Amino acid sequence: MRRAIIILPTYNEASNIEKLINTLFSECEQIKRWDIDVLVVDSTSPDGTADVVRNLQKVNNKLYLLVTGKHGLGKAYIDGFDYAIRKLQADVVFEMDADLSHNPKDIQSFLQAIEKGADMVVGTRYSKGGSIPSNWGIHRKILSIGANIGVKVGFMNLSQSEWTNGYRAIRKWVVQKVIPDMQDYTGYVFQVAFLDKALKTGAKVSEVPVHFIDRVEGISKIIASQYIFQMIWYVLVHSSFIKFVLVGLVGAAVDFGLAYFLKLNGVVVLLANAISAEAAVLCNYLLNNFWSFSHKKVVGGLITKILSFLKFNLVAIGSIAIQLLGIKIGIMIGTEKYWLWYKLFTIVFVVIPYSYILYNKVIWKKR
Repeated sequence: MRRAIIILPTYNEASNIEKLINTLFSECEQIKRWDIDVLVVDSTSPDGTADVVRNLQKVNNKLYLLVTGKHGLGKAYIDGFDYAIRKLQADVVFEMDADLSHNPKDIQSFLQAIEKGADMVVGTRYSKGGSIPSNWGIHRKILSIGANIGVKVGFMNLSQSEWTNGYRAIRKWVVQKVIPDMQDYTGYVFQVAFLDKALKTGAKVSEVPVHFIDRVEGISKIIASQYIFQMIWYVLVHSSFIKFVLVGLVGAAVDFGLAYFLKLNGVVVLLANAISAEAAVLCNYLLNNFWSFSHKKVVGGLITKILSFLKFNLVAIGSIAIQLLGIKIGIMIGTEKYWLWYKLFTIVFVVIPYSYILYNKVIWKKR
């Protein structure tokens, strides 16, 4: 029988933990095809959370406790994953909040998604069937929804509806693959970083709609300003899309700079621009392959790399055609006076998304 371990990171959750654990085991008893245990990872809570768990252990041999220092949510999960896989022989681990905001009844749906082939399942509040509390203040709704949209757009991964929720089920191999790169993410940004790295390993990620329930007892541990800064910084540093845009700016500098240099040295305008354009394409290809898309860069012999470069050129030609079409439409609707604005609008809102999506589908495909 396959084994799942539900990991509950806690800090000052004495008022919630007993009710949650009892509800969890009540729900898990109805799932006959999985052997499910619960692991509480307590960060030395001064309110006696660990003592509550120890008392419950006296009558429940499927409940485990790991007491650690107070090092943040990410570190608690890293320690919990290690204990669950190495000592408890978990095939699947769950991430779950200990404040009763995640409904134990959803565990069944998570495991069904795993059984259907998912490597990781994320509880989503932002797709059909999911929700956030209606009584949240407008500022909290803006923070939650805005953070999620910001990550989606920053990674240009619009198919993933939920990035920040901490209700998840993950196969052992994904954890073992991702965790070595997670040591620096001890706070709440851990959730974004883990999902990003899991996707980049090629893990198949599914979503299950969940209704998020606001905590009744205790206080939230999240510090909004710190969380927002860490999340923005992570996306800026690790987003292939943002790197792709920066590479595009470098390519533009190469294009304009080389064309100007060649023109100054007597090369005719058309030839100078043809040479500079191809130099920019080559520059963009190399930087994208070894930086933007380094996690899935083109590998193989010379023929493979030449073919991928030719495909890159074709996409680049398509980008030029789209630019020209956008300018033409703009002139037809408005006036030639603003052609530069039409060009800029077309590049930002059409060419960049078109190129990024096509490069991911045709050249830097998932391996």
